Amino acid sequence: MRRLVPLLAGLMLSANALALSLADLTQQDASGGLKDTLSQGAQLAVQQLGRPGGFSNDPERRIELPGKLGKIAQTMKMMGMGSQVEQLETRMNQAAEAAVPQAQALLLDAVRRMTVTDAKEILAGPQDAATQYLDRSSREQIRTRFLPIVKQATDQVGLAQKYNAFAAQAASFGAIDAKSANLEGYVTDQALDGLFEVIAAEEAKIRENPATAATSLAKKVFGAL
Repeated sequence: MRRLVPLLAGLMLSANALALSLADLTQQDASGGLKDTLSQGAQLAVQQLGRPGGFSNDPERRIELPGKLGKIAQTMKMMGMGSQVEQLETRMNQAAEAAVPQAQALLLDAVRRMTVTDAKEILAGPQDAATQYLDRSSREQIRTRFLPIVKQATDQVGLAQKYNAFAAQAASFGAIDAKSANLEGYVTDQALDGLFEVIAAEEAKIRENPATAATSLAKKVFGAL
């Protein structure tokens, strides 16, 4: 027993010596680990959503008609008159899935442009601080890239023009918000929201369990938080 006490004390001292705090990390390590994590999240999101069924088969990401239009659509489906609605919603989701792969290069470029100051603020921030940075840094560029792809896909559906005309009227009565009054704009924003939601979920998972990070540097950095 006497021998065991010093041994346990020694093991505890060793564990404390190995444990890192955020202050112990170099600025280069902190920035590098964070960039690795964001790159991992961005690539996962693009891979998950930018394939057939990426949106349509995911109950949390599936794009449906907005606001009161959505309620009307659900009623039409229950009454057996939903074939046109289903065709439109299918095309909406396919358009989002086609657009998402265009985001990867822009997301990774935003990661590369991250500064040491950005990294410090992110690591000290909330569970989705890195995703918030990525959203601020790249959303508008990605939106510009998405819009023509989504428009091309939704234009192939004869209902797209009817949607825009009907939704514009619905917006004027407050049935839906103004952002939803244009089909390609609505689908683009839904695709962007889904993209950043997946990245945020991956960031939260890594913060909670650093072992899930793809690189040893990212594990080291988030293990120190």
